[in-house]
Amino acid sequence: MTSLTVLGSSGGTPTRTNPASGYLLETDGMSFWMDAGTGTFMELAKHIDPGTLDGVVISHTHVDHCTDLFGLYGYLGFGPSGTIPVPVLVPPGAADHLSAFARAGEEHVFHTVLDLVEVDAGSTVKIDDVSIRFGEAVHPVPALITRFDTPDGAIVYSGDTGPGSDLLELARGADVLLCEATISGERDERSYPYHLTAFEAGRLAAEAGVRTLVVTHLASGLNPDRALEEAADGFDGDLVLAMPGTRITIGEKL
Repeated sequence: MTSLTVLGSSGGTPTRTNPASGYLLETDGMSFWMDAGTGTFMELAKHIDPGTLDGVVISHTHVDHCTDLFGLYGYLGFGPSGTIPVPVLVPPGAADHLSAFARAGEEHVFHTVLDLVEVDAGSTVKIDDVSIRFGEAVHPVPALITRFDTPDGAIVYSGDTGPGSDLLELARGADVLLCEATISGERDERSYPYHLTAFEAGRLAAEAGVRTLVVTHLASGLNPDRALEEAADGFDGDLVLAMPGTRITIGEKL
């Protein structure tokens, strides 16, 4: 059985009730942490022992997607520990960026517990029976779209991206699309080019033929009901709002 659990989904910043971006994918006895936004390490620890992670994927190095990786570093390096090193798949340039923040030289314990592996769009990483494929996102810093192909089906995570990315290609035929919908309303010349509207997320899900669209990364202050309505204007499949604790089982009807 494969399941996706939302640890946090707030776009840009955590709130009192919702951490920033982070998700737990569990499949066939394996577990993967997708993005490590602020507040998500504590949520992760409610569901699994973080020392048992089989891998971490960081979509990009904006703080609302990566800062709690340092919580995992502290847990593994100075706490109960676990199986180390944990592979951490990151975009180009991110390994030096994250290491510099930890002030971690070559012999630092940071590198003992975390194995930072840079991947490019088009790369595929295989971890046991799970294949992880990456595409290019449209964002101000190097950013990745991620597709997990598991024995039970496929889940695709947009990370942060504007229109024109590899998201449609990677999402084709997926069981679940976990997609950002940061912007409300119609896109116009004033719209930020590095995020998607809820309608664009829905339209893309429909074109890709996914079964379930999980709408996430809503900007603080947006009306979630309105975001779901706008996504539904473009998509008539199963539609879910990502909130902490939301859990979706891959391959099963909602």
